[in-house]
Amino acid sequence: MDGTVEKVRVDGSARGFTSAFSGDESRDTDHSESHTDDERSLPLREFYPYIRCALCNGFFIDATTITECLHTFCKSCIVKHFFYSNRCPNCTIVVHQTQPLYNIRPDRQLQDIVFKMIPYLEENERSRICEFYKQRGLEVPKPVAVPAIGPVKPPPKHRKDYMPQSVFTIPSELDVSLMLEFVGAEQGIENYKPLERKYVRVSGEATVRHVELFIRRKMELSPNCKVDVVCGEHLLERYQSLREVCNTVGKNALQNGMLVLQFGLVLPA
Repeated sequence: MDGTVEKVRVDGSARGFTSAFSGDESRDTDHSESHTDDERSLPLREFYPYIRCALCNGFFIDATTITECLHTFCKSCIVKHFFYSNRCPNCTIVVHQTQPLYNIRPDRQLQDIVFKMIPYLEENERSRICEFYKQRGLEVPKPVAVPAIGPVKPPPKHRKDYMPQSVFTIPSELDVSLMLEFVGAEQGIENYKPLERKYVRVSGEATVRHVELFIRRKMELSPNCKVDVVCGEHLLERYQSLREVCNTVGKNALQNGMLVLQFGLVLPA
């Protein structure tokens, strides 16, 4: 009987032989199997594609994600890359026509995961930061201190003539305002999302192709669906810039200062 029990555990088929043993032995065998299944471990290298930067091949430090395609890199790596390119290093999509740094965001959740998976990575990075500042005679930045608990002071009174300034300013290079109007889809095209963002401000150097990609991404269109963009009565070519469209079509294409582009979904010929 002992030899049979040992063989069952190795083959992982104890449940098929439950009736051959007493209740205690069968419960112990089942518990051992479920415990093994729950604690399945994987080597760290299998997670490398998800926790390493494609630019430096190191683990993420200050993980930063491109909002247009959701690819992630180290912050310093992607900032240096955008000095000479406005495309994603992975998929080569145009991140922004003139200011790609506008479309990156810190991914703190992913960075916390990396620090927990890689022992001593966070401590070593903090040591390097301190050494960097000390070598240059600079004060090491300190984390934000938690304020002491005390009586709550009333907020200071502001003058009545104080006008708060807007914290958001539109960059000067985004000089074209678009209004995108959906005119319909050809019969046979289904399962697309409505375009929630109808008004967009872009650079005049952007092309009709960029508008098409924006529509495809927001409406989650399938690759076999074609997007036709029309301005007035003119079917626009994909290579035309929006500034060229404004100059060609003229004031007839403007509505309250916005360039009106109508688009429809058709099947390829």
